[in-house]
Amino acid sequence: MALKKILMIGVVAALLVACGDDSGCNSVTDSDELSSSSVKKSYSSSAKVKSSSSKAKSSNSSAKSSSSSAKSSSSIVSSSSKDIELGEKSSSGSLVNFSSSETSVSSNSSAKSSSSSVASSSSILVEYVDPSTVVKGTMTDERDGQTYKTVKIGSQTWMAENLNYAYTGAPYDYHDYISDSISWCYHDSVEYCNKYGRLYTWAAAMDSAGTWTTNGKGCGYNKTCSPAYLVRGICPEGWHLPTESEWYMLFTAVDGESIAAWKLKSTSGWYDSGNGSGAYSFAALPAGGSSDGNYDGESYRAFFWSSTENDTFKASLMSLGYYNHRAYMSKSYKYSGTSVRCVKD
Repeated sequence: MALKKILMIGVVAALLVACGDDSGCNSVTDSDELSSSSVKKSYSSSAKVKSSSSKAKSSNSSAKSSSSSAKSSSSIVSSSSKDIELGEKSSSGSLVNFSSSETSVSSNSSAKSSSSSVASSSSILVEYVDPSTVVKGTMTDERDGQTYKTVKIGSQTWMAENLNYAYTGAPYDYHDYISDSISWCYHDSVEYCNKYGRLYTWAAAMDSAGTWTTNGKGCGYNKTCSPAYLVRGICPEGWHLPTESEWYMLFTAVDGESIAAWKLKSTSGWYDSGNGSGAYSFAALPAGGSSDGNYDGESYRAFFWSSTENDTFKASLMSLGYYNHRAYMSKSYKYSGTSVRCVKD
């Protein structure tokens, strides 16, 4: 027994020496990049996504025991933010898993602090909105004549369909992939554009070229910008690309992040009975995403850009999955292609 006590004291002493005086051995709480060694070529089963989810939701003791290996691979899983490295490449050049972790987002995430113009979710006074009070409508994009369904949820009026404006005026050239456009149809098929709308890089979503306004001009990958809110971006006149805070306002209106995906997802089209209730007629479709000519996630995931920049390489987006009812604010590389929902000015 005495020998066991001596051994235990030795182990504790070794941990204290390794940790030093800082908080390096505490559970991770700072928002940072999330990398993954698992490469996703298809979504063949829900078990793969759920297994990655359970890993991210592991206990503090598990997080501590694996902290050294996490640091060695520069992979930090935050307990206060969810990072979707949409479009991140593995060493083999394949798309990394869209769903790497399932941790909730705090109001102090790094994306929120990226702009003083965007208020934190804790400072926004929004009340729950009864689904019976939502007002449905339509709007027409005068640029190409396309008509979209709309829905008024509380004080916000949202497009109830994904934007499908063909932003093709700027070329795409990154990671050895060259395209004549920075917006695409899933699998380069018009059929998918008609169903899901187009997928846009963050630069396209922000109207980096300044075609309609200069509020988001110059914003894009490998650039740090200071957009003047509200950012119309790629949206029709009178509408704008939502800030991260406006997404949080929507979550609150539909009764919180933990149930928002269930309330906002469409009633059909999602894999493995992952459909939503359609309570608010927001009808979020699982359009997936793209990166460097590769497409993935259709019927499994939905991603929507915000106008909030996270850092030089990434921007904030809203994420929904087939496997649970929670909505997430995440971050992705700006060269990724995701959906756009506009909100009325």
